[in-house]
Amino acid sequence: MQGNAVSGRLTLLLVNPVNPVRTGLTVNRSSRFPPLGLGIVAALTLPPWRVELADENWQPFVYRDADLVGITAFTASAPRAYEIAALYRARGVPVVMGGIHASMCPDEALRFVDAVVIGEAERTWTQVLADVESGRLQKAYRGGWPDLAGLPQPRRDLFHHNYLFASVQTSRGCPMDCEFCSVTAFNGRRYRRRPTDEVLDEISTISQKRLFFVDDNIIGYGPRSRDEALALFQGMVRRRFDKRWFCQASINFADDDEILYWAARAGCKMVFLGLEAEEVDALAVLNKRLNLRRGVESYSRAFQRIRRAGIAVLGAFIFGMDGDTLEKLHRRTDYMIQSPVDVMQVTCLTPLPGTCLFRRLRNEGRLLYTDVPRDWERYDMTEVVHRPSDMAPAALAHAMDAANRRIYAWPVLLRKALRTLRETRNPAAMLFAWGSNLNYRAVAVGHRVADHPPGRATT
Repeated sequence: MQGNAVSGRLTLLLVNPVNPVRTGLTVNRSSRFPPLGLGIVAALTLPPWRVELADENWQPFVYRDADLVGITAFTASAPRAYEIAALYRARGVPVVMGGIHASMCPDEALRFVDAVVIGEAERTWTQVLADVESGRLQKAYRGGWPDLAGLPQPRRDLFHHNYLFASVQTSRGCPMDCEFCSVTAFNGRRYRRRPTDEVLDEISTISQKRLFFVDDNIIGYGPRSRDEALALFQGMVRRRFDKRWFCQASINFADDDEILYWAARAGCKMVFLGLEAEEVDALAVLNKRLNLRRGVESYSRAFQRIRRAGIAVLGAFIFGMDGDTLEKLHRRTDYMIQSPVDVMQVTCLTPLPGTCLFRRLRNEGRLLYTDVPRDWERYDMTEVVHRPSDMAPAALAHAMDAANRRIYAWPVLLRKALRTLRETRNPAAMLFAWGSNLNYRAVAVGHRVADHPPGRATT
């Protein structure tokens, strides 16, 4: 234990590392989101511990004294997390790592940290602290997938004041198990919702006007979760929250007029839909079952219904699936430009550890970068890191660059903005869409250029 322990107080330093090579969406101030998981860990941490947060979304890491360090990381920022961990382990300070990468690669993480929290932390964090205090820190703690009633509200006072959006979570888990997605491995296949009143109580404490609901599908699966989402939207109206927000949902978000009406009344300005592709064979490759059942011909009708409610549509598409060819990717780009989608996101198919896709491509010898953990920094969804089935990796990279130049050209973005305004009749929705397209454009044309290149972790 360090100096604070002498006075009876112990310092927990939580670290949110950022990939120093690629900034991704964090190149833009408006698309940085607070580290919600660390906020929850901080809320679970009681005296004699005091909590500090070092967040590289805003400032490069500089060493500070601590009695315990907790680090989270996405796969692309894992090497940075290990670099920071080494500074503390060299001084005898224990380091615990959690989050999605450590949960998917615990054996790897344990080469660089003292302990890992696998999965959700609510059931285990108190034990971690007790074990640190008694000098009996274990190597691994497994959190499981608990019910979500009674979750502590995250310590938002620790988040940087320049975050424009507050993040809120209403549910965890997904039964879909798409091949490229690690949500099921991390949060389980059972869809779990927080009690609506607890979510509303949390929103009532948030000062920011803009919210991002981080759920993978805010309306969930089945009548019960649909009714709970409706109760949330109605509760936001009833409590007169003056918020503007966006969320993620499945394509069936468009099916329910009551959901659309109350979501819009509650302040929803944009919804993120994981469309992935406009052709059936590509959806089948990804096991995108819900989209397959509906059929891609239903996309345009769904977009129109959402926009009539005054909500913009963010459509996410993937390049590099098995079966993709230059011709198909050209057609996908045409579709993105010509379709009623208001915001266009294009990412490269990325086999993240813990996914079925990663295991398949590894077993087939199709991963291009396997010198891990160093190569994890490439797995940021903008670089080609696998060998596609029907085209060369260099051809896929060229196709992505060409698509980005076309879809984020200024005339395309201006036409999209005017169409969004015309069809949603909602200037706020148009501004959400316009800002999001600018964010994606900045990623596409300069994702290696950071506001503040973090450089090396320093003491």
